[in-house]
Amino acid sequence: MEQTPAIETQSLSIGYQLKGGQRKVVHEALDLQLHAGEVTCLLGLNGAGKSTLLRTLCGFQPPLQGEIRLMGKPLENYSQSRFALTVGVVLTEKITAGGLTVFELVSLGRHPYTGFFGHLKATDKAIIRHALEDVGMTHKTSSYVAELSDGERQKIMIAKALAQQCPIILLDEPTAFLDVTSRIETMALLHRLASEQGKAILLSTHDLDLAIQMGDCLWLQAKDRPMACGTPEDLIMNGAFKDFFDRDNIQFDPQTGKLQMQQQMQPIGVTGDQHTAFWVGNALIRQGFQPSVADPNRLNIHCISPLQHQLVWPDGSQQTTHSVAELLTEIHQRIKCPTTV
Repeated sequence: MEQTPAIETQSLSIGYQLKGGQRKVVHEALDLQLHAGEVTCLLGLNGAGKSTLLRTLCGFQPPLQGEIRLMGKPLENYSQSRFALTVGVVLTEKITAGGLTVFELVSLGRHPYTGFFGHLKATDKAIIRHALEDVGMTHKTSSYVAELSDGERQKIMIAKALAQQCPIILLDEPTAFLDVTSRIETMALLHRLASEQGKAILLSTHDLDLAIQMGDCLWLQAKDRPMACGTPEDLIMNGAFKDFFDRDNIQFDPQTGKLQMQQQMQPIGVTGDQHTAFWVGNALIRQGFQPSVADPNRLNIHCISPLQHQLVWPDGSQQTTHSVAELLTEIHQRIKCPTTV
């Protein structure tokens, strides 16, 4: 039996009502499904309408047309209190509740059950502690929010959503203010929560690499074109990423999963130890060369280890380098680096 989507839209149009009865349509004809147990990443350039879509799905602004269903029921049928028991929302704004302790902030997630002035029962406190344990922040229970790092604050806001015990969590750019390590930790946490607790998680992000790595499903959003939805691998292999992200001088490389400057890529053969070859190839791409298969008519690099690379030139001469920096120096002494188009 097919599972009912946590969120489903049909012929949804999003945008704004303007003065005089006019409308500004940001996106239309959206037929989307968000499923339990999955992390779905919403990707798009600035101005594509990601925040507008999230606000509409949250009920913060009305749709211009079409239907939104939560857990199989129309969004408009949800009261404010019932919605709070169904959807947890984590916005991108920095947290300003510095005077609260971590426990007090997370306890706000219990208000749909206790009321704003409600008393926390033993079961509520146990749920709060469990939420903090889920995000690895039990050691900060008594700390003030003002004392936390940005990454820790984001984990606390996720814990607050977990304390709501809702099946759906929507996050607007949850990694926007985080350093690289904290971004990875946050995405890994969300993926674990979806997998282990069956949460349906939708987040907007500009982090293409992490979305491809950890997103179960991607929604690609751009102006004046249909939304593309699917697993990262399907969207890469069917060319959707190139259609959405390619620009005059920037292209999506389906081999690496990265956006790269378009360059005149002179091929250089790279073989040998896989780990070393990958990072040598990465350095070559940055310099405007294209790692390729070995060919006796061009330079070939045989990677023996991270500290030993053998350069074999078309004239038969050979050199050995002991770092990537030394390797690039030798190449630039004999080959003019390609220029960016």
